[in-house]
Amino acid sequence: MTEAVSIKGLEKSFAGYRAVKSISFVMKKGEIGCLLGPSGCGKTTLLKLIAGLESLDNGRLEIGGEVVDGGRIGIPPEKRGVGMVFQDYALFPHMTVGQNICFGLSKKKRKEQRQTVKAMLELVGLSGMQGRYPHELSGGQQQRVALARALAPSPRLLLLDEPFSSLDVSMRESLSLEVRDILKSQGITGLMVTHNQEEAFGMADMIGVMSHG
Repeated sequence: MTEAVSIKGLEKSFAGYRAVKSISFVMKKGEIGCLLGPSGCGKTTLLKLIAGLESLDNGRLEIGGEVVDGGRIGIPPEKRGVGMVFQDYALFPHMTVGQNICFGLSKKKRKEQRQTVKAMLELVGLSGMQGRYPHELSGGQQQRVALARALAPSPRLLLLDEPFSSLDVSMRESLSLEVRDILKSQGITGLMVTHNQEEAFGMADMIGVMSHG
C-alpha cells in the first residue's frame, strides 16, 4: 500500500528557535493520526509544513508517494492535494454554506459543483442548508461546513488543527466521533493536532506525542 504521508527529518527554525526538531513518521492511506502536545510544542508548525504554509529548513516530505518538499523541490500548497480544517472554522461570513463549500471547486462545472455541495452536505448531516450563512449556524454546524469544504476537492490528506477546541465538551466528543466515522467511511487519511488526550485517543489510530519540537 502506498504511504499516504512520509516525513523524514523535518526541521524548522524561527529566528534561531527550533520549532520542529528532526521529526519522522509514516502514515498509511486511510489512517487517522494525531499529534498530541501542549501549546507551543511545535505541532501546528508541523501541520503548516505539511500543508505548505511554511517551508522546510531540512528534511523530506512525501504525500501519496510524491515528494512535495525537500531538497530543491517545493510544491505550492494548492497543488499538494491537502485539505485543512482550522480551529476557528475560517468560513467566509459573506458567503452562504453552499458558496463556502464551493470555494475550492472553481475548476469544476456548475452542475458538478452543485452535485458536490449536495453530496458533502449529506455526508456531514446538513442536507438542505446550502442557502444559510455561517452566522445562522451553531458552532458544531459551522465546523461541519468547514469539514465539508475541506473534503469537497477530494484531498489526498486532511489536516485538522485543534478542530474541536472551541466547542463545549459534549459537542466536542460527539462531533469528534462523527468526523472519525466520516473519514473512515470515505477512506480519507487524516492528521489532527490537539492538546486534549481524550480527543486524541477517541479519534486516532496512531498518536505522536510532541514536546519542545
